[in-house]
Amino acid sequence: MTDPTTTPTRECGCPEYADAGLRLTRRGVLGASTGLGVLAAGAALAPSAEATTALTFGDPGYTGDTLVVLSFRGGFDGLSAVVPVTEQAYYTARPNIAVPKAATLPLDSRFGLHPALAPLHALYQAGKLAVVNAVGQPNPTRSHFQDMEEMERAAPGSSIRTGWLDRMVGASTTPGTFAGTSIGATSAPRSFIGPTPELALRSVDSFQLSGPWDAAETTRWTTALRALHAGAPDQYAVPATSALGALATTAALKASGYAPANGASYPSGALGDALRDVARLVKAGVGLRAVTVDSGNWDMHADLGRSDNGWMRDQLSGVAKALAAFMTDLGTTANRVTLVTLSEFGRRVAENGSGGLDHGYGNVSFVLGGNVNGGTVHGTWPGLGPDQLQAGDLKATTDYRSVLGEILERRCGLSAATVLPGLPSARLGVVRA
Repeated sequence: MTDPTTTPTRECGCPEYADAGLRLTRRGVLGASTGLGVLAAGAALAPSAEATTALTFGDPGYTGDTLVVLSFRGGFDGLSAVVPVTEQAYYTARPNIAVPKAATLPLDSRFGLHPALAPLHALYQAGKLAVVNAVGQPNPTRSHFQDMEEMERAAPGSSIRTGWLDRMVGASTTPGTFAGTSIGATSAPRSFIGPTPELALRSVDSFQLSGPWDAAETTRWTTALRALHAGAPDQYAVPATSALGALATTAALKASGYAPANGASYPSGALGDALRDVARLVKAGVGLRAVTVDSGNWDMHADLGRSDNGWMRDQLSGVAKALAAFMTDLGTTANRVTLVTLSEFGRRVAENGSGGLDHGYGNVSFVLGGNVNGGTVHGTWPGLGPDQLQAGDLKATTDYRSVLGEILERRCGLSAATVLPGLPSARLGVVRA
């Protein structure tokens, strides 16, 4: 898992999570399924003869938003990010790590934003950011592995084993090569498991054919691979030609270079790099429907820190700077992009003896974009009193799939029930139609 900030990655301390990191090894999408060995590497891929037409990967059959899913891996603490400043129970439960009310940035009369999220506060005030409080899964387990798997399957109580983004990308017309894309790693998350092809790349500039050592050799390999798959059955030919087309497209993008627009400045690190590439691909019109980006290092069982220093402050600062740069870079293009944050679970209300927080339940979700009903904290707040908690955790009063379903319906033009079976009927009005 990647760390979006300069803070060193820390271990969770729970054996289940360490083991899950091994068991969650995901299939290498292009390297394994096409047999082409398409991997991120250091050498450059020079534009080939087909690169001049490579940027015709647009998706005329899909007119909805590009949906960007930013996953906070490890269990994000929503109560540190969006502080219930009127709840004395919050301050009683967290005597050493609570964010002081005076330090928060006001969202409404009940909630304040962590000061490290100041770049997001400006987006909130501009109506480009909505907050959804008390979000969670229907059947939480507090297990990283199980809750991540269920979150990305998004079909509780059913026998469906595909990922919800695989179903989303394949729900209308024939998706193009870039329709379902994971950026920042060479393997795709479980939300993309299923029959719809997806693309995984560490970065646009590093995406290349593994093996060739120069441009001439790359051309020879490309020609040979096309000839090898000519006349082959579709299950072999289509992935191969799609992979080669994707390589040509990224080569053309690399050749033309990229400078963020509107004075946007991305922070250094994995998250900033990944969101920069998302903006780059969105503006290039390559046919993105769904994009996934991961942000790790959120499993803060110890040494979370205070509002003015420490692990949480540094993590939140990196996220805020990256998201603000992303929205600035997109400019008016944000009108056809919706970004939503997810995490497998929240953290306990009470701090532990190590100055951290153990696995919990209810959480917060951020929704950003040009057609978000922003400047509002959505959802029903259950309170933090002893009789209002669920086994010591914040209750989840909003099923996270309700947020996703509303985005699918109103911004992506899809049938949410088709993508999310058993979806609750409640909608919060987080985005505009």
